[in-house]
Amino acid sequence: MYIGKTGIWSPELRLHHDPVEIHEAAAELDQHGWGALWIPGLGGGDILGDAERLLRATGNTTVATGVLSIWRHPAAEMAEGHARLRQEYGHRLLLGLGVSDAAAAQHAGGTHRPLAALDSYLDALDQAREPVPVDERVVAAMGPKLTELAGRRSAGTHPFLVSPEFIAGARAVLGSGPALAPYQAVVVDADPERAREAARGFLSPFIRMGHYAKSLLRQGFSEDDLSDGGSNRLIDAVVAWGDVDTIGERIRAHHDAGATHVALHAIGRGHGLPLAEWRQLAPLAH
Repeated sequence: MYIGKTGIWSPELRLHHDPVEIHEAAAELDQHGWGALWIPGLGGGDILGDAERLLRATGNTTVATGVLSIWRHPAAEMAEGHARLRQEYGHRLLLGLGVSDAAAAQHAGGTHRPLAALDSYLDALDQAREPVPVDERVVAAMGPKLTELAGRRSAGTHPFLVSPEFIAGARAVLGSGPALAPYQAVVVDADPERAREAARGFLSPFIRMGHYAKSLLRQGFSEDDLSDGGSNRLIDAVVAWGDVDTIGERIRAHHDAGATHVALHAIGRGHGLPLAEWRQLAPLAH
């Protein structure tokens, strides 16, 4: 499945109140040439319905879930929905799957054993009446065991809040074949104070979550780096801020480390669609 070297990751493409504006924005992003449009799981909801809205608005770009929780979306329903959308729109829907955290598993009545749970979920996708092809699903893997499983049973992995150094380690685990498509937060602003403030505003809740905190600690950050919304060192490592050329340098660093695709999340200052930021970033679409 083709997703190109760069894409756009956007909660606004699910959350924005006006579906007509979402349709128009997705069509414009498709014209920019982004390889994929990624929408996050956001705790559940009709993620395939939201994906279909983007598929309907576009003609070339892949639409990817980045990522849906295996605890909130039954495998049989996802396989059935994926097959329906594939028949309608071709091979343009990439299912990104995540194991979430212990609270999500407990809420669903399960036990948070990530490897076993994901293995079983992938089994169910394989055994569905119309299976989800291996190359049309990826896994949100942060640790080496999940990364290995992702490379063996899916097209690859879509890690969150990682640096190019993490990417180099993940590529060593994956080997040369599987896709490695990290999320990359970006702030199009060359002022350090404003850029870091905007980055913290979005990222601070994630940094407090146990599974992301553990991942960041494994990457070499300290507890102090994770306090008060994230240290400058942490923010600068996981957020690309500055002008478009500077952000392009971070994309190249990911690719040089072994990434095959980078999903850019433009953090804006408003609550609507970040159209201005997307238009500024358009030269990076390829």
